[in-house]
Amino acid sequence: MHATAATALNATPIGTREAWGWRGRTLGRAIVTASGEGWLRLVSAPADKAGGKLWEGPQEAERLMPPAVPRPRLRERRTWTEGEHGYLAELYDKVTAPTVTTHEPVLRAAPRLDDAWWDGLGTALDTIAAVPSDRVAVRQEYLDRAMPQYLGTSIDTKVPTWTTAHGDLHWANLTSPTLTILDWEGWGTAPAGYDAALLYSYSLLVPDTAAEVRRRLGHILDTPAGRFAELVVITELMQTVARGDNIELEGALRTRVECLTRK
Repeated sequence: MHATAATALNATPIGTREAWGWRGRTLGRAIVTASGEGWLRLVSAPADKAGGKLWEGPQEAERLMPPAVPRPRLRERRTWTEGEHGYLAELYDKVTAPTVTTHEPVLRAAPRLDDAWWDGLGTALDTIAAVPSDRVAVRQEYLDRAMPQYLGTSIDTKVPTWTTAHGDLHWANLTSPTLTILDWEGWGTAPAGYDAALLYSYSLLVPDTAAEVRRRLGHILDTPAGRFAELVVITELMQTVARGDNIELEGALRTRVECLTRK
């Protein structure tokens, strides 16, 4: 189906690298077209679920995100259904810098990131937060249910401040040495500080980098809203632990909960 999408978009796959997404839901490959090289990403879903927020996210980001947010530009898209599956093909400009981590969001070794990279990330997060949107990345109803389940019944679940977030800001969605923020499927409103809190939580296995995230993004994280956002992220990640993912983060996440909830 990726080859079918390439033909429809007058693109030819090049190289041998195949970038598979979570549980094989997406497949990306480098391509070349008459206008130059690019990247073709194909999304697959059951036909009755082929649409909605996740499918519209990159198109909406192309329409609404300011130039200060570094991201791959979306050239064209196609959607179609075949049999029991729906497909979304997205043709992007080429991004030459590699992602910080290759296959997973969890950081396991300290990356070498310069001041310009960190400054660009801080500017991007501040810019994203100010973009008006009716898209939703995190719902209050979910927090009311999940936070007491994973953090304890004494937790106040009311979000103090809402802003717009990328919604999946982890190390496999960030490139270096030139910063690009990838994967705009799930962006929308979330508790203020959500993106910074997510990146910090995925850094906990590398304490030096975790400390650097806090130092560089302290204006977001070291606030009451930022601390609440950490609890939100920990809730979500503890839920993934219960499902068998991110097992190695569990101890560090529990330590952070104790720190954040200590009176």
